[in-house]
Amino acid sequence: MFNNIITSKTPVELGYRMPAEWEPHDAIWLSWPHDPLTFPNCVDGVEATYVEIIKEIHTSENVNLFVKSKSMQQKVTALLHAVDVDFAKIRFFVFDYADVWFRDYGPTFIVNGRQELAMVNWVFNAWGDKYDTLLKDKVIPQVVNQFLGVPCFRPSLVMEGGSFDVNGRGSLLTTMQCLLNSNRNPNLSWQVIEDYLKSHLGVSHFIWLKNGINGDDTDGHVDDIARFVGPRTVVCAYQDDVGDGNFDALRVNYEILVSARDQDGEFLDVVKLPMPGDVVDGEGCLLPASYTNFYVGNTKVLVPVFGHENDVVALGILQGLFPDRKVVGINCVDLVNGYGAIHCVSQQQPRSGV
Repeated sequence: MFNNIITSKTPVELGYRMPAEWEPHDAIWLSWPHDPLTFPNCVDGVEATYVEIIKEIHTSENVNLFVKSKSMQQKVTALLHAVDVDFAKIRFFVFDYADVWFRDYGPTFIVNGRQELAMVNWVFNAWGDKYDTLLKDKVIPQVVNQFLGVPCFRPSLVMEGGSFDVNGRGSLLTTMQCLLNSNRNPNLSWQVIEDYLKSHLGVSHFIWLKNGINGDDTDGHVDDIARFVGPRTVVCAYQDDVGDGNFDALRVNYEILVSARDQDGEFLDVVKLPMPGDVVDGEGCLLPASYTNFYVGNTKVLVPVFGHENDVVALGILQGLFPDRKVVGINCVDLVNGYGAIHCVSQQQPRSGV
């Protein structure tokens, strides 16, 4: 059973909201990679990516890390020792999870005006019932809640954390392709879905983009195409090559953003991010590689890079947008074989108790 389930009132009625990702964190949540079906012939490479993620991010926020067994914990400990990680900042959770996509199956954290922490446990159906073996990860919020012991809200809404992004002031970015897909909440109207998000995340204004990028098996998660990087600033994946398969969808989303307004009726500052070219798997299939799949930490922004000439361009743009943080490129050529990158595998826990 979950601890501290609140059923009589919504989070908003109790003063909760979802902070923007750049607001202070206590921790990042991750699950260690292991599955050769998710990462064919590259599990070792993905482990190396995780070592870099943890090495970079743990200097300014704690790392809560799921491992499947004590033997895996011992292996991970040895890998992290080799790069001089401070184990005072690492907490292991031994649990038999299925995969690494914590952003989607884990809880969404919210805080109230007293910086008291709570969590939202959405219904997880493995991206429209695509992967039956991954449905076991829907219990992860329960494990997290048993540790944290905070209020937990359980709306009867299929939702994944990668499908929305907030500015912490009342605006939310999402896509029609995902949230209005018949494999998520087929009996709920657009308005009802908005009402759920308003009452559980503390948002009041929605910016609906249309479609995601090619190769994305999540049906268009917004964290692969557009992200808030400030209260009124959004980075948007963009493709200049008219012959590219993503050109039309990204152009439409950009035009929507340029004409959109925030919760106060102000126009957004929309910044284009290039795409990293075609990143393919071992069989030549297109993978959903995008620079927008970054994680904003307390002092660093971890950005996926893919060995493309646009890596430097994207890192430079983001560094200009985060002048008070260090922007760090993390090689995600292997990680993206699982159809996700740094934002997909992580979840921030906002600072509480201040």
